[in-house]
Amino acid sequence: MTVGSPFHPRTSALNRKLAWEDWQGTYAASVFADFHDIEYNAIREAVAAIDVSPLFKYIVSGPDAVRLVDRIITRDATKIAVGRVVYTPWCDERGKVIDDGTVSRLDETTFRWTAAEPNLRWLELNATGLDVSVEDATDELAALALQGPHARRVLEDATGEDWSDVPYFGRRPASIADVDIDVTRTGYTGDLGYELWIPADRAVEVWDAVLETGEPHAIRPVGMRAMDVARVEAGLILIDAEYSGSRWAVSAEQEYAPGELGMDRLVNLNKAEFVGKRALVEERAAGGPRRRLVGLAYDWEGIERAFDAHGLPPALSPETTTERTPLRRGGRQVGRGTSRTWSPMLKRVIALASVTRGHAEPGTILEAEWDVEGRRHPVAATATPLPFLDLPRKRA
Repeated sequence: MTVGSPFHPRTSALNRKLAWEDWQGTYAASVFADFHDIEYNAIREAVAAIDVSPLFKYIVSGPDAVRLVDRIITRDATKIAVGRVVYTPWCDERGKVIDDGTVSRLDETTFRWTAAEPNLRWLELNATGLDVSVEDATDELAALALQGPHARRVLEDATGEDWSDVPYFGRRPASIADVDIDVTRTGYTGDLGYELWIPADRAVEVWDAVLETGEPHAIRPVGMRAMDVARVEAGLILIDAEYSGSRWAVSAEQEYAPGELGMDRLVNLNKAEFVGKRALVEERAAGGPRRRLVGLAYDWEGIERAFDAHGLPPALSPETTTERTPLRRGGRQVGRGTSRTWSPMLKRVIALASVTRGHAEPGTILEAEWDVEGRRHPVAATATPLPFLDLPRKRA
């Protein structure tokens, strides 16, 4: 059964088109406005309020909390300072990614862990022999993302505090409308942004205060469609789009190592043992992952030719599609596109793609498929470094 998030009393009233999607059993607004372009503009030009409460949230605490985190993630958990957040994948014993998310260190013995899919059992299985507690706080914590160039101004007005000293992937507690919350400088849009972690039973109070405070800054509630466009521009992967979690993969082709998803820099093979380390050491010794994550920039003239073959003008969907499409070179398939969208900022069609290692070099021309009227047309697409859009303000 799909249920509303802690913000549902407010988001349901705003979602007059009843455009909902199911996010792990929770209603998530696809779009609030007549179309998602105005919501995308809020992300890039003003400030967006995005309900990300459906994320799974776990509190790991106790004397051995850091040992448990370090036993699971590919990064060195002993180096996560109090007040800092890291983005990380975690793997199974064969070095294949189970999921990815953030880990925030709240104090010396407490972490907050977010994930896209349920991971409680995996955390508990790996806690064997450790003096540690793992609590599923998914239903107890609401999460509200403030994203966009005015996000800091709204947060400062709402909290009455200066946030310029909190670095990218930093965190600290705060209060809004007399509600104690935690704030991380994180997000899923590639823009300046913060995520507010709020007691679920006080979520509506914080929502009201933030939306009222943000009105002079053109704040707007934003749904999944606009966020999806922004995350592709930022080169951010999505589970079940760029990869399948290894627990649900039914073939080797559906399983991905971190290096196949652009996460090489997030794997520390010099740290203590962690789940999947031996497999990843063997992979590196054998020359590295066989596939790579790349960006694709589509040739506009090729798209025009595809439509012209049917006597049609180009017609692009501004939404992100995660339909996997073949990529070829020299008549041989060398990969597949995953998430494709029209970038309003870059004014071109872009995509994330998984290609064989020998075809990932920037500038490599690949042949993508473009469907018009049920007919597949070849369109050139150039391998491009990620992210497509790297805004300095997200780190400033």
